Amino acid sequence: MACKNGEFENPKMKGGSYFNRSMTIHHGGGSAAAVKPSVERLGSFKQLPGSSAFEAMVSVAGSSIKGKVKQLCSLFEYQKSPRAANSVSLPLPSPTKAAAAAAKLPNSDSSRAFQFRLPGTEDRVVIYFTSLRGIRRTFEDCYTVRMILKSFRVHVDERDISMDSAYKKELQSILGSKNVTLPQVFIKGNYIGGAEVIKQMNEVGELSRLLRGLPIRPPGFVCKGCGDARFIPCSNCNGSRKLFDEDEEQLRRCPDCNENGLIRCPLCCG
Repeated sequence: MACKNGEFENPKMKGGSYFNRSMTIHHGGGSAAAVKPSVERLGSFKQLPGSSAFEAMVSVAGSSIKGKVKQLCSLFEYQKSPRAANSVSLPLPSPTKAAAAAAKLPNSDSSRAFQFRLPGTEDRVVIYFTSLRGIRRTFEDCYTVRMILKSFRVHVDERDISMDSAYKKELQSILGSKNVTLPQVFIKGNYIGGAEVIKQMNEVGELSRLLRGLPIRPPGFVCKGCGDARFIPCSNCNGSRKLFDEDEEQLRRCPDCNENGLIRCPLCCG
């Protein structure tokens, strides 16, 4: 490359043409003409092969998103609209179990139609229950009802069918059904019902009204004979359920105790 008149001259460009970044200028006939570059720039990605499928996918996605946005907007506009709020009827709150029970309960004992009666228990509360924990729901219901009745400090005759099967037969004969649920409560000889009935009556105050007039026990009362277990070992056979008959010289079944060799406590259950 030589320098001429202060400018550098490339010997390869003596043919009258040179290149720049944007275009090629050819010198011919003393005139310069602008020509488009030999390498043209490719178009956008829309002109690429297979771009039609891509454009369809983009358009479908855009339309689905717009449709979901419109649905959400319409939903919020419906909730904010006062007319829509006024047109929607809200459900009334359902009454509680206690209120429903209070509506069904009569105002006096004379108006109550008792279907079953337990004679000889007009001065007490009788509850048939089980102390076994084989069925959790039944045990919890029995325990809850016992605690509710004991809180009023009235005399409660507790008849545990797991300790004496004769109570189960007795309850079945009173209710006239072999399939009975526990617990079952009788107040002043009148049949009241099971756990749900006692809970509802206690909530609305009807249970305390039915228990009026019954003898009250002192606070913290515990039977000295059985410790509130209501059963003691048989004094005749000492809980073995067997007696020796001297006349026949053989063992006999004790007639005083139950299948577990127990008898009712004479102090609290006499």
